[in-house]
Amino acid sequence: MAERQVRNRGLGRGLSALMADVTQDQTTPSGQARRPDMMVPVERIRPNPDQPRRHFDESALDELAASIREKGVIQPLIVRRDPKAEGYYEIVAGERRWRASQIARQHELPVIIRDYTDTEVLEVAIIENIQRADLNAVDEAAGYKQLMERFGHTQEQLASALGKSRSHIANLMRLLSLPDDVQEMLTAGELTAGHARTLVGHPEASSLARQIVIKGMSVRDAESLVRKPGKAQSPRAARKSHKDADTLQLERELTATLQMQVSIDHDTQGQGGKITLRYRDLEQLDDLLRALSGD
Repeated sequence: MAERQVRNRGLGRGLSALMADVTQDQTTPSGQARRPDMMVPVERIRPNPDQPRRHFDESALDELAASIREKGVIQPLIVRRDPKAEGYYEIVAGERRWRASQIARQHELPVIIRDYTDTEVLEVAIIENIQRADLNAVDEAAGYKQLMERFGHTQEQLASALGKSRSHIANLMRLLSLPDDVQEMLTAGELTAGHARTLVGHPEASSLARQIVIKGMSVRDAESLVRKPGKAQSPRAARKSHKDADTLQLERELTATLQMQVSIDHDTQGQGGKITLRYRDLEQLDDLLRALSGD
């Protein structure tokens, strides 16, 4: 029942309203710092146990701590009253500032209190992560996927609220269909999102990605490599190379949506054909079966 309510909520009380708390520069039009609701002792502020971000770069925290020692915490944390402990507060957005403030030995922090539900807390935490300047393409795509799957938002709704184009969101989400090793290269910075997009839906994505990295190819070179037929082209790849552009695009979109390799083959005669889904393990097969059964 709770899940159904979340999905039927659409934008609920407003995805844009939640975005405002995260994306505002915490300043008024006059340039003054946004006024906090109150100052709270550091020891009475607790991190969100469901925070999707688990890694905090130590050097970046030290830099932020140095800034806080000099100027204090200018941007208030967004918190809610801790539902499990009276007099305590749970971080909704701003955990980096909370961690850095402890390094800087701050005793109190400015906070803005919001009356968020558990669902909205997680939603805001995901949005905050998406807004990070240093976020890699895979993690950004995963954030969009979470917002769509867990909260029922569409690509159009996300694009409007986040100030992104629908094509930007769709193209990033296609990257999640790439093999795990290619996604790791992208996360490590060995491949750019431009390189990775050329590999989406390609049956030899892993081997091509390694070639691109080893040879230090540009995106244009990578596009040429992907289009060039191999000497020992597999039957599946050969069939794929003869497909029209619309079919290939549909395969890519279904691959990105289902998160598994999709192949569409039209009958040489008639209007029918077949769709082949390739799962990487039994867990992914179980996910597909649950989706098809409506569970």
